[in-house]
Amino acid sequence: MAKYSEKAQEKVHKAVHEEKEGTLKSGKSGKKVTSKKQAVAIGLSEARKEGAKVPKKKD
Repeated sequence: MAKYSEKAQEKVHKAVHEEKEGTLKSGKSGKKVTSKKQAVAIGLSEARKEGAKVPKKKD
């Protein structure tokens, strides 16, 4: 069984691709995202907002 849904995987893939191009920006400050970890977190966050199957955030 997949840990993440197809929708979540697509969101993460898109966010990482944008990070590589240098067009991905963070939500709060609007600055460019420079790390792959940040890009993955943004992709998962967007997927959660759309109701995709994603595990809960770790504290």
